[in-house]
Order: sequence, then C-alpha cells, then structure tokens
Amino acid sequence: MQIFDSHTHINSSEFKDDLPDVIERAKALDVTRMLVIAYDQPSTDKLLELLAFEGIYGAVGCHPESADKWSLDYEKKLVELFETQPKLKVLGEIGLDYHCDLDHELQKKVFARQIKLAQELNLPISVHNRDAFEDCYEILKQNQIWKNGGIMHSFNGDKQWAQKFLDLGMRLSYSGVVTFSSAKDVKDAALATPLENILVETDAPYLTPHPFRGQMNEPAMTRYTLEYLAQLKGLTAKQLAQITTENTKRLLKIK
Repeated sequence: MQIFDSHTHINSSEFKDDLPDVIERAKALDVTRMLVIAYDQPSTDKLLELLAFEGIYGAVGCHPESADKWSLDYEKKLVELFETQPKLKVLGEIGLDYHCDLDHELQKKVFARQIKLAQELNLPISVHNRDAFEDCYEILKQNQIWKNGGIMHSFNGDKQWAQKFLDLGMRLSYSGVVTFSSAKDVKDAALATPLENILVETDAPYLTPHPFRGQMNEPAMTRYTLEYLAQLKGLTAKQLAQITTENTKRLLKIK
C-alpha cells in the first residue's frame, strides 16, 4: 500500500530536529509520497532541501495571511523557482482567510493574480479557504480554474459546497478534521465526493486525526485519516490508498 499526503508542512520549524525520522515514520505507515507546502522564505529554503528526498514534491505560493507581502519581485521569484525546480508541482497554498484581519480586498486581488500565474505556468493550485466560501468560489469561477484545476486543501465545508467546488473541476482533500466527532458536515461532504476527486492529507503539524488529537501531527498520520475515510466510503484502506495516490499523481503530473 502506498499513501500520498497531499498537503503537509514538514518544512516548518516544528520538525527541524526530527526530519529524517519523520520521513521514516511516514514510510513505516506506507506514506511514501508527500506534497510539502512552503509559506514563507525559511519554509521555501527548507522545502528546496527536502526535494532531494525520493517521493517528496513541493508547492510554493503566497499564503493569504501574507498577501501584504505580494509584489512584482515576489512574483518573479516564484516564476524562477518553478522554472528551475521540476519537483515543484503546485502553486500554493493560496486563497482567502477571513479569520485573519488582513484586508479582504487585498487578499482577493493576490489570490486572483496567483490563479492567473498558475495558468500561465500550466500548474494546479492548492487553495486555503477559511471563512470565505462565497468569495473563494466566485474568484475560482471567474478565473476559469477548471483549466488546470487544483486542490481544496483540508476541505471543511458541507456537501452543497463540496458539489459547487467539484463542479469547477477542483479536487477535495480531506485532513484529520473528517475524523472529528463534531465534523458531521465534513463527513457528509466526504461521502458525497466522487472517488475520482478525493485526496487525503495531514496539514501537519496541524489537524491531528482522532484518536491522536492533542499530539503534533505528522505525515505518518495520513494513514489514520485514510483508514477512517475508507471505512466511511465502504472501501478497504488499500483500495482508497491506490485511488487517492493516483488522483494526486494525476493532478501533479507525476508518473
């Protein structure tokens, strides 16, 4: 069995003293591939080091909480990274976060610009959406996101929102949130998500799945979210591992 963690942050400082062991623990639980997401310069530098590991791919973009740092120079550096690093497969994570107090109009402008940039570079995107479903949906729709598609990372909406994003050609990635007893809407969304559009992730070091809540999350724990999702959808873990891995590889254009 091979599992693909479609969104993780092992490039963050929480893992700085433990990275080789983190990767080995993941492999021990059949998590053989991961998409590592950068969100600032230090995490980008660490990501570029991690790309030397087999099975590790990367995503870089301007997180909505950093929208005020977007500039033409930032954009040029992004383009250079994608042109020189073939294992960078996704522009992200980008999107909207209305939980933070950064100006919403600025966030929307930077989000839309990065969608256009991803299309220019023929790349999918990874979308961060917090408390901004309507605006996020409208921006994706207006910018014809179906051209290259992307991932609604750690999808936490209900099945109605799931369908709306699916209709735009997006994939929905489920994190440990789906295992929470309080997450009925997310479970319903996962049940309604077609198998060809479903991915699995950790968002490590955050969103640790049940029954390990309270511990720091890491890619190995993708296994527990996958097993929960498989049971929810009436599949074996091996079946869902193959499906979600192939879905992720297809989107990232990995052979």
